[in-house]
Amino acid sequence: MALEQLLKRFFAHDTIALAKIISLVENRAPGYQEILDALYSRTGGAYRIGITGPPGAGKSSLIDKLTPLYRAEAKRVAILACDPTSPFTGGALLGDRIRMLDLLGDEGVYIRSMATRGSLGGLAKAAQEVALVLDAFGFDIIFLETIGVGQVEVDIVQAADTVVLVLVPQSGDVVQAMKAGLMEIADVFCVNKADQGEADVAVRNLQTMLSLAMRDWIPPIVKTVATANQGLEQLKEAIEKHRVFLGEAGLQARRRERLRAFLRQLIEDELRTSLWDGEGLKHLESQVERVWAKELSPHQAARELLKAAARR
Repeated sequence: MALEQLLKRFFAHDTIALAKIISLVENRAPGYQEILDALYSRTGGAYRIGITGPPGAGKSSLIDKLTPLYRAEAKRVAILACDPTSPFTGGALLGDRIRMLDLLGDEGVYIRSMATRGSLGGLAKAAQEVALVLDAFGFDIIFLETIGVGQVEVDIVQAADTVVLVLVPQSGDVVQAMKAGLMEIADVFCVNKADQGEADVAVRNLQTMLSLAMRDWIPPIVKTVATANQGLEQLKEAIEKHRVFLGEAGLQARRRERLRAFLRQLIEDELRTSLWDGEGLKHLESQVERVWAKELSPHQAARELLKAAARR
């Protein structure tokens, strides 16, 4: 299908065209950059909510229960869930779709699973770009669910407007979050599975840690039991309070920083690709020989490689 026809269907809110464009972006297929160029001017209307935390904390269940609350307000919701990569197909394992079967019949909800494909930051590498596609399609709310990899899961802060950190009290998640630095990225804390005991202890520990933090916004702590629909209204209210706290100026400032980080990532990826093309690899081997023979230092060789890449 021609890209122009595909975009025409996309702008007519054809979900099949949406799915095809997401696949093109995710697979870095020919023409995907032109597609992103064409739809970028239509972005900026969606509010992104990042749901992060350790595996088994109940992130998918929380999204499954939060989504109907936004749908009750006639808001269109997209869910971008990053799943582990299948060792057989290279795609997502689709565990999140299985847990969100109740949402599949709602035309105002779109669920997409993405394989991390080796990304260590909790989100698939193309997640930022796919979020732009969903935004341009006209969704009001975009949930970004990370894989749940723990200590390196901080890239969610560069993708979301509000970050919810989901923890389970019994497994020591609170302590692990403190060690990992996840405390610093959360805008809202959710202690899920609060009916299984020790939730109050976890809340007190979080409150103690937050009392030591030098922040203008003190993240609220909400206890939930997603499977029993307990605390979901309060969690949504906490997310909305953070949105109000940001205000238009704060939200745009956060998005501007996100854009800066995104551009840096794109530039670094382009440089990496151009640096290590066929000619670049040949030049690398010649520089290795010169460094090995002590004709150049490693730093001199690196500078020459960069200069050569700039000339190509």
